[in-house]
Amino acid sequence: MQSPGTSWLHKVSNGVFVIAEAGINHNGDTDIARRLVDVAVDSGASAIKFQTFRTESLLTKDAPKAEYQQRNTGAEESQFEMLKTVELSEKQHLEILRYCQRRGIVFISTPFDEQSADLLERMNVPLFKIPSGEITNLPLLEHISRKGRPMIISTGMSYLEEVREAVRSTQSAGCNDIALLHCVSNYPTQIEDVNLKAMHTMEKAFRLPVGFSDHTTGHEAALTAVALGAKIIEKHF
Repeated sequence: MQSPGTSWLHKVSNGVFVIAEAGINHNGDTDIARRLVDVAVDSGASAIKFQTFRTESLLTKDAPKAEYQQRNTGAEESQFEMLKTVELSEKQHLEILRYCQRRGIVFISTPFDEQSADLLERMNVPLFKIPSGEITNLPLLEHISRKGRPMIISTGMSYLEEVREAVRSTQSAGCNDIALLHCVSNYPTQIEDVNLKAMHTMEKAFRLPVGFSDHTTGHEAALTAVALGAKIIEKHF
């Protein structure tokens, strides 16, 4: 694993950094998390990504599940109750990190609040991934930027000016090692909605490395994104 502050984005100029997005699909079980790591390693992914959050800081106790969550897990419990069952403790984070190190794959995670970002910093993660839903959370972006690590920012649901403000805030707080991921925040994303030319729009506007966070069910969109110049692919599994 690279040390903090070491630039890595330039190293993908002739290749593609593939992030296997495990998210919360471990169901709070570290044995399942290790199996996800094994699958990511076997697939040849560059990194595996989880999610780090404190449920109490993320949403209210009566927040309903999203429609796709209800389809997959039912509507009996609230989103708060569901997320609480998949919230990883610090001990679980460390267990998964050490297993990733043994398997030779980069461990990264998405922080959804400042304390979660601080935990990941203590774990010496090599970079931070910002989810689409936090791109307008400028205090969080600035807090993470001051940690001196590269950042990958997803841009789902964002207007170009919102992406511009996120980049400006991140750079002003001291982080210039930034990549942007085009993302359609629909689960699953239909192939006709992918709009991969948005990568070129962002690349032209910001002169930063761009990639694609793929929520489609197949692999065609990711392959096309690489053909169009994506330097980073994030694929949910």
